[in-house]
Amino acid sequence: MVLESGRRLGNYEILSPIGAGGMGEVYKARDTRLGRTVAIKVLPDAVASDPARRERFEREARAISRLNHPHICILHDVGEDEGVAYLVMEYIEGETLAERLRKGPLPLQDVLRYGSQIADALDNAHRADIVHRDLKPGNIVWTHHRPESPRFCFEELFV
Repeated sequence: MVLESGRRLGNYEILSPIGAGGMGEVYKARDTRLGRTVAIKVLPDAVASDPARRERFEREARAISRLNHPHICILHDVGEDEGVAYLVMEYIEGETLAERLRKGPLPLQDVLRYGSQIADALDNAHRADIVHRDLKPGNIVWTHHRPESPRFCFEELFV
């Protein structure tokens, strides 16, 4: 399923696609109620029609909502509109670790600083009984506002 620009899901207007993964497509969207940019993860039809996978999606949403850490993106909302199930998350504008590594290796001091921050975020998730099953450079983003402070997005959790 590809959502067109301008399509609405509840209070959210789709702006453009961001990417896709095993558990859905991700779109940049506008929260029309609060006037902010968000990321929406949409569950594909094939997954949404499978009760076990749908339950996993909802379990992920409940798990992510329990997390509160400066290096983990925030879950704002979860919903369904005309049969389309979705998560609404903080939109993180920046460069992924995968993109950054294509430019060459990071300096050792950055590897140590970022590695420590990412480990702290994972420790926070593990203490909430959440395991990130898809931790990879493409899920770690440096915001333009705080490039010294990476954030990562949760995809494919084990709860």
